[in-house]
Amino acid sequence: MKGEWVMFRMKPRRGEKRESWMLKKVTDDFANPENGEELVDECVTSVTTGRTMAEIASGSDVWRSDRGGQKGGRARKKADEAPPPFQQPQLATLVDEVPPGANWLFEYKYDGYRLLIATGSGAATAWTRNGKDWSDKFRALVKAAANLPAGCLIDGEAVALDKEGKPDFQLLQSTLKKSRGENLAFYAFDLLVDRGEDITRLPTIERKDRLKSLLAGVQPPILFGDHVIGRGEELFREICKAGGEGLIAKAANAPYRGERSRNWLKIKCIQRQEFVIIGWSESDKRRGFRSLLLGTRDGRKFAYAGKVGTGFSGELIEDLMKRMEPLETDKAAAEVPRAERKGAHWLKPTLVAEINFAEFTSDGILRHPSFVALREDKPAKEVVREVPQHLKSPPKTKAHKTPESYGIEISNPDRVIYPKDGVTKGELANYYAAVDKLIMPTVARRPMTIIRCPQGTAEKCFFQKHDSGTFGEHVKHVPIEEKDGDVEDYLYLDDVRGVLACVQMGTIEFHGWGSSVPKVDYPDRLVFDLDPDEGLDFAAVREAAVSLRELLLQLGLKTFPMLTGGKGVHVIAPLDGSAHWDEVSDFAERFSRAVAEADPDRFTANIRKVQRKGRIFLDWLRNQRGSTAVMPYSARAREGAPVAAPIAWEELDQFSGGNAFSIRDLDLLLERAKSKPLAGWGKAKQSLPDA
Repeated sequence: MKGEWVMFRMKPRRGEKRESWMLKKVTDDFANPENGEELVDECVTSVTTGRTMAEIASGSDVWRSDRGGQKGGRARKKADEAPPPFQQPQLATLVDEVPPGANWLFEYKYDGYRLLIATGSGAATAWTRNGKDWSDKFRALVKAAANLPAGCLIDGEAVALDKEGKPDFQLLQSTLKKSRGENLAFYAFDLLVDRGEDITRLPTIERKDRLKSLLAGVQPPILFGDHVIGRGEELFREICKAGGEGLIAKAANAPYRGERSRNWLKIKCIQRQEFVIIGWSESDKRRGFRSLLLGTRDGRKFAYAGKVGTGFSGELIEDLMKRMEPLETDKAAAEVPRAERKGAHWLKPTLVAEINFAEFTSDGILRHPSFVALREDKPAKEVVREVPQHLKSPPKTKAHKTPESYGIEISNPDRVIYPKDGVTKGELANYYAAVDKLIMPTVARRPMTIIRCPQGTAEKCFFQKHDSGTFGEHVKHVPIEEKDGDVEDYLYLDDVRGVLACVQMGTIEFHGWGSSVPKVDYPDRLVFDLDPDEGLDFAAVREAAVSLRELLLQLGLKTFPMLTGGKGVHVIAPLDGSAHWDEVSDFAERFSRAVAEADPDRFTANIRKVQRKGRIFLDWLRNQRGSTAVMPYSARAREGAPVAAPIAWEELDQFSGGNAFSIRDLDLLLERAKSKPLAGWGKAKQSLPDA
C-alpha cells in the first residue's frame, strides 16, 4: 500500500445509477510489475474488521442504525447469497478389500488436502476437515470458486498436479510453501448444500448428479471428481498399477453423514497414514538428523511406532530442523526402547507426518517406512494407529442355529427391514439365534424395554416395556411397583426363544434395566454412556473412555468398554448387587458431576444439548431405577444394521466409530468372543465404592 495511488470516477454502465470508482497503483518504486494482483491475492481480509470476503458477504457482525428502522452501514445480503456454514465432513473407514456389487460408487483416492468450499455472492471460503479457514493458503482455488453460484457447500480434495496431470502430495507441500497457485486443482466429489438447499439426506448418486450439473462448463482449477459404478476391483488394480494411492467406495443410496462410517470405505494400494513426530536422532553430519522417531495416540498417552530415515531432501531436512528446534523437551512422549534412545532429541508431540510403509510388526513397529510430507490439517491428538477392518466376516466353520432350531417360526423372513442395506427380518432372526450364548448372559431375567419397527427402520419405530400376552408364552412378565405406586407387568426373557418371539413381532433392539428380576431394587451393573456432541471426532470419545476407566479404577472399580452400535461408547462396571438403586444412582450422579467439573472442556453432566457444545455428555441417568441401556450384542435400528459389541480396552484405538460391527459380522463376532482379549468380559464381583 506504499507509494502513490490515484482514484478516479468511472463512466457508469447503462442503467447503473450509483457511482463507481477505481483505485489504481501508480508505477513507482513500490509497485510490483511481475504480479499486479499480489495485493488482492494476499491481503484478503478487511483492515478494519478482520473479516474475510465470505464473512462480509454473509452480512454477519455488520453495524446497523437504530434510528427509525433506517439501516446504517452495509445492508445484509439475502440468505441465499451468503456462504453456508462449515459442516463436519464424512470420513471413510479403512478396509482390506474392495466391496463387490453395483450399489457402490468408486472414486480415485486423491492425494491432497480435504477441503470444504462454501460459496457466497462473489466470494468463497475454504475449510479444512477440522473447520480451519484455509482460504488464504488456497486463494487460487477460492478465487475460482467465487464464480460459482452462491449458497453451495462442496466437499472435495485440493491437490497439486504434476506435469503428467497426476496429484503429487510433495508438490502440493512446496506449492503451498511458496504461495503459488499454478499447480493447484480442486476435485469436487460431493455436494452438501445446493444454492441454499441442504441435500445431505439425498442418496450419494443424486448428490453427485446435482454436483455435476452445478459444475457443468466450469473450467479448471475446479474439477468434477468423477466415479464409476461397479467394477471396483478392476479400477483398484488400474489405480495401483499406475502408482496411485488407492480407492474410495461410497454406498450409492446412502445420505451424507458428518462422521466416519462404513458407507464410505477406503482401500489403499500401499500402507500409508499419519504419525506424530516425538523425536529425532542425531546425524553423523554436523547439521540435520539421521531419522525421525514416530508415535501414535494411545488413549491419553503415545505409543512408539518406530523411526523413519528415508524420503528426505536436504532442503526438507533444513526445514524440519527449523520446525523441530523450538519444540525440544527433556522427556519422551512415549516409551521408547533403550536402543533407540541413544542420541535422541525429544519433541513436544505436535508435528504430524505422513508415512508410507510396508506393514506393522507384531510389536506395532513400522517396517520399511518412508517420509512423505508434514500434515498441517490434522492435529496430533487425532493421530491413532489405523487398522484395516475386515469387509466380510471370516468363512463359516460350522452351521449356526436358526430360529427353527428353537421351535420359533419367523413369518415373512424375506421382508427387508433395513431398506438401505437390504437386511431382512430372517437375517436378523438368524443373527439372534446364532448369538444365543453371547447375548443371554446379560439379557436373561432382566426387565426389558424393546424397540419395535414392524414396518422396518424406514418407518415408525417405538419403545415397549409392557405386554398383555400378545408375544406368546416365551416372553415373560414380572410385576414391578412404579414411582406413583401403581404396579405394572414388565417384559423379561428367560432364554433366546423369548428374544426370537420379540423379533417375530418386529423387535430390533433390546434395552435392559441395571438389575435382574430376582433383585429388581439392587442393580448389578453401572453404565456410563459417553455421548459426544454432533461433529465431535470418535478419537475424543476413545480418549474420554480411557480417562473414565482410570478414574473408576482409582475408586476400585474394574470396567469394560462396549461399542454402542451408534456414535458412542459405554463404560460398564459390574456390581455385586449389594447396593440399593438410591445409592447407585447417587454415586453415578456425584461421580459424573465431579468428572465434568474437573474437566469441563471435555465432559458435561448436563442433559441439555445446549451444554454439550464440543463436549461429551457423561450420561449417568442410565443408573436410575427404571432406566435402561442397550444390551451387549443387541442389533440397532440404524443404517448399516450395527451391533452393540463388547471390546477390550487394549483394542479400543483400533476402532473409528461405535458402529464397527453389524449383524453381517456374525462369524467375526463369534470368533472374537473366544479370543483372549475378551476373556472374562463383564465379569467382576465388586461393591459400590464409598466415595
